[in-house]
Amino acid sequence: MSDISCHRDGPVLRLTFNRPHVLNAVTPAVLDDLTELLTETAEDPSVRVIVLAGAGRAFSSGADLTAVSDLPPEATLQAANRLIRCLGTLPQPVVAAVQGPAAGVGASIALACDLVLASTTAFFQLAFVNIGLMPDGGATLLVPANIGRARALRLALLGERLPAALAADWGLIHQVVEPPELAGAVDELATRLSRAAPLALAAAKRAVNAATLGGLEDSLERELIGQSALLGSEDFQSAVTAFRDKQTPYFAGR
Repeated sequence: MSDISCHRDGPVLRLTFNRPHVLNAVTPAVLDDLTELLTETAEDPSVRVIVLAGAGRAFSSGADLTAVSDLPPEATLQAANRLIRCLGTLPQPVVAAVQGPAAGVGASIALACDLVLASTTAFFQLAFVNIGLMPDGGATLLVPANIGRARALRLALLGERLPAALAADWGLIHQVVEPPELAGAVDELATRLSRAAPLALAAAKRAVNAATLGGLEDSLERELIGQSALLGSEDFQSAVTAFRDKQTPYFAGR
């Protein structure tokens, strides 16, 4: 699992996307490895808090469009859905530390964590529409659950970057700090959570998620159906080619 680094710091488990050469773009294997690690952690009561971060200058730029794979195009989406379900059902609180881009499914993963801390250099981007796709990884529920329909549609339809400071102002994330302060702020929050009553944290997380994210399974299913159709479209294939050639895609609506 070299693409996911794992470090134990007392009651805190730190998991890091370790593909900085591609801005931590994810593959199905990376997502499944992370889900496996988290599933194992759920059974370990000595782990009180999980911190999820990205190596280098990004949290995650989303799905790796350059990866050569024999897997079907839906494989990344299905692996992401398994991870999103896992994050929501873990008894431990999960803190996302975002120091740069969190785009596409990378944004979905960050926002599926329980508390998100970001540096002022970070941004969140539902960039799917820019390559002819729709938001996935539960984003069609996670984002409006936090910031409402109008703002969620702004992000989903325009595919624009949302700076961390504005994300915090909107209530999409927990806190934004200057880059040199991010590690310390994450450590402080993780320590605070590690000293709290674990059964109470688990019960609170479970109740809040049930009240606000009860439609997650339906959302994941809608995303799977819609995204599967879009992955087979000419528009997406054109966008992938344009991405690799560093050109602007043309969308014909087919």
